[in-house]
Amino acid sequence: MPEPVALGFDASAAHCAAALLSGGRVLAARQEAMERGQAERLFPLLQELLREAGLNWADLDAIGVGIGPGNFTGIRVAVAAARGLALSLEIPAIGVSATEAAAFGLPRPCRVVLPARRDQVIWQDFGTDDASKEGSRPQQAAAGALPPGPAPAAPAVPLAEAIAHLAMARRQDPQPRPAPIYLREADAAPPREPAPVILP
Repeated sequence: MPEPVALGFDASAAHCAAALLSGGRVLAARQEAMERGQAERLFPLLQELLREAGLNWADLDAIGVGIGPGNFTGIRVAVAAARGLALSLEIPAIGVSATEAAAFGLPRPCRVVLPARRDQVIWQDFGTDDASKEGSRPQQAAAGALPPGPAPAAPAVPLAEAIAHLAMARRQDPQPRPAPIYLREADAAPPREPAPVILP
């Protein structure tokens, strides 16, 4: 019986990243830096990875997707893509936070710290009493203003690969649909002026 195959991808930062795993083996992986354009690049990138691995969409057993925190547009694009693929392929889609992916493969306890905009960082502790009290959720703080805790650790595994590994591990457990994690309000605000009246 062939090993299960998982596809992990992420667009929550200034990149478009994806990885294909079969069992615990990386079949193909890529990360492309980009400030914008993830919506146009994501599916071609995924198709290129499948082609490189000699696979088709129907060969996938699970999808993992980065749900943030991070870039609003990139997260929405990736989550919508994962939901659509899961529905059409009838396979599970598993959401993975950026901090959880960054902590994959690290010894516990550990703290991961990811850069954010405006001199802010996104951080989370794993495997500590304080982490369990906080409900194990990413938090945002000013750089240099983190509470006491473990020393920040660098990720041990590339982001998309970590997402694929976690999706593979959870594919048979009931999971909620992937949903974005937002820690701050969107930069764009609704218009203050009333919308035009549409006449009958």
